[in-house]
Amino acid sequence: MNATSETTDRVYVSAEAAEAFSRQLLLTHGLPDQDAGIVANCLVSADLRGVDTHGIARLPGYLDRVRRGLINATPNLEPDRVTPVAATLDGQDAFGFVVGMCAINEAIAMAADYGIGVVSARRSTHFGMAASYALPAIEAGFMVMVFSNASPAMPPWGGKDGLLGTNPFCVGAPGGKLPPFLLDMSPAVAARGKVRRAQRRGETIPLGYALDAEGRPTTDPTAALGGVVLPIGTYKGSGISMMMDIFGGVISGAAFAGNVADQYKAFDRPQDVGHFFLAMKPNLFISEEEYRARMDTLVERVRTVPKAEGFDEILIPGEPEARLEAQHRKSGIPYSPHDLAPLNAEAEKANVQRLPVSERPLA
Repeated sequence: MNATSETTDRVYVSAEAAEAFSRQLLLTHGLPDQDAGIVANCLVSADLRGVDTHGIARLPGYLDRVRRGLINATPNLEPDRVTPVAATLDGQDAFGFVVGMCAINEAIAMAADYGIGVVSARRSTHFGMAASYALPAIEAGFMVMVFSNASPAMPPWGGKDGLLGTNPFCVGAPGGKLPPFLLDMSPAVAARGKVRRAQRRGETIPLGYALDAEGRPTTDPTAALGGVVLPIGTYKGSGISMMMDIFGGVISGAAFAGNVADQYKAFDRPQDVGHFFLAMKPNLFISEEEYRARMDTLVERVRTVPKAEGFDEILIPGEPEARLEAQHRKSGIPYSPHDLAPLNAEAEKANVQRLPVSERPLA
């Protein structure tokens, strides 16, 4: 396997074409128009922002679970407010994207009225890029937290077997005149999506990403998928993952402690993923004007710290992804033909037009 064999083997797809294609595939699997639009938009948004492990390449796996009856294509989601600022949401085994958007919209609605809103969701499925739910809140002027648990993939620090998920967490805050803060990360050194992508493309993975089934470091993605990925910062990443399992799984009533079903291996039951969403007005303690000015001061001071050797600039969380999105909206989203082959196979089965690609950047 060669980790660089495909770095120049790319085709380009416009964001509009990728979204229309994904939406059409979802419609053929029974999703209502609005829900299909939500899922397609979230997947393409991930690709635009460079989070291609959570983009449209995941769609064949989701569609397979719809066909197996493990993802509910037609839920009737109704958040239940347990207090004026807190709601619980039964995801009804729906697409996690649909559950997530329903939940963050409810959190924003409560925050608009009372300053803060919290939603706990259970019986959900993989919801992709956590930033998909933070961005609408930031754009509406709210601070935001998005947590989720996931299927076992990572050992607690000191262990060998996977128990914890690569549980994502995302925190965002609107900016003033300068860009917002948007941190979206996993407590794992690398998400399993990166390992699957390397396997799909015939590439190796860096040493330090994962252990094989015997607990030995490996660069073979197939061996890694039979083993575990490793937490960032040793016990620190392990602790963060446990915290996400508490907020996502324990308090919601969803599966937890290693019981979330793996969407790629468990075909006998739904996943039962748990999520946590919080939206908060940034002017609860100081004025809106002061908040915006203080955020700009923070960002300016971070950017102007003297640069370490080898660095030309200091970026704040969310800036690299925003830059990639702007670039990809002009040039088209770059995809590997290996990633598009399963999508085109799905299109043929559904009698949907293949994804239109260009051999060169669109602009």
